[in-house]
Amino acid sequence: MGAGQLGRMLAQKASEWDLDIAFLDKAKDFPAGKVNPNLDIGDFKSYEDVLAFGRTKDIISIEIENVNTDALLVLEKEGKKVIPSAEIIATIKDKGLQKQYYKSHKLPSSEFQLFADKKSIIESLDKAEIQLPFIQKSREAGYDGKGVQLVKDRSDIGKIMDTPSVIEKMVDIHKEVALIVARNEKSQIQHFDPVEMVFDPEANLLDYLLCPADIDDSVKKQMEEIADKLVSSWNFTGLLAIEFFIDKNSRVLINEVAPRTHNSGHHSIDCCECSQFEMQLRTLLNLDLSSGKIFYKYCGIVNLVGEADSGVGPVNYEGLESILKLDGVYPHIYGKQTVKPFRKMGHVTVAANTKDELQQKIQTIKKSIRVISW
Repeated sequence: MGAGQLGRMLAQKASEWDLDIAFLDKAKDFPAGKVNPNLDIGDFKSYEDVLAFGRTKDIISIEIENVNTDALLVLEKEGKKVIPSAEIIATIKDKGLQKQYYKSHKLPSSEFQLFADKKSIIESLDKAEIQLPFIQKSREAGYDGKGVQLVKDRSDIGKIMDTPSVIEKMVDIHKEVALIVARNEKSQIQHFDPVEMVFDPEANLLDYLLCPADIDDSVKKQMEEIADKLVSSWNFTGLLAIEFFIDKNSRVLINEVAPRTHNSGHHSIDCCECSQFEMQLRTLLNLDLSSGKIFYKYCGIVNLVGEADSGVGPVNYEGLESILKLDGVYPHIYGKQTVKPFRKMGHVTVAANTKDELQQKIQTIKKSIRVISW
């Protein structure tokens, strides 16, 4: 369910194995529909559309969490295989339920409180039950920097969203790191190498990433142990992307997770023994899991997003040709017709032999390409 760029890249990999894969989304010209003709028009938030779509399929999976999980529960009861399970998707798409799960299973995460609306947040702040600064996250429908608000001081009170929210205590962040873990029905587990994420401070979404992350082996071990504990406690099948905070004391904390392929794994298409999309297919088909190790010394991606000053209209990848002369650079354009500020439109994978070479290529790409409207 979902025919965005994640569905597109899954379809591209599935075509290599001649798998019969179909998508549910609102328009044929969505990214996955441009590479796969099997796209049913419908709304993955609709109970009726999800039920009708799923009843004609052998295995049902997602490229986005915000789907109708009530319909998925019915499909499971009817004997359909839903991966990941409807219960897990329902938990993950609600950031409040996510945080409660971590707390109840003694998985490390930042301190938090749950609130129904803006009024209750302000009342709690006035009573000193929560302190500034804090992070507000909407419980549902937040992604790609949306539904997240930093409240630094009293002047930011007006920015508080009026929605059911998680209020998180600020973490003294040293690095933001992600790890993707796969688990099949045979309980086999495979990790990708952790990646270091650098975010655009204005858009609050991934600007570029570096792999492998520059972290101590002890920190990597902590991440893998947390990942294994999480997927095992859930009896999870599928692909799980886990975003971590590493604080100034080298503590590893779960920020949030996604039960699907993820922006932090796109380098795997060009730089790993098994891409995250092949790994997803292996979990769906309950095949043995391959190694996700990188076969370059260093790699990364640069996200191609609409410029802050871009209008809304047909997309122009200004300067794209200039990077094609560089070795170890692999552009991926998602096929979205319309650009708007900070919308993800593609990414560029970068491979290098040294950290310095990787950073130089990343900065060259960032300076060379502007994604704007015509």
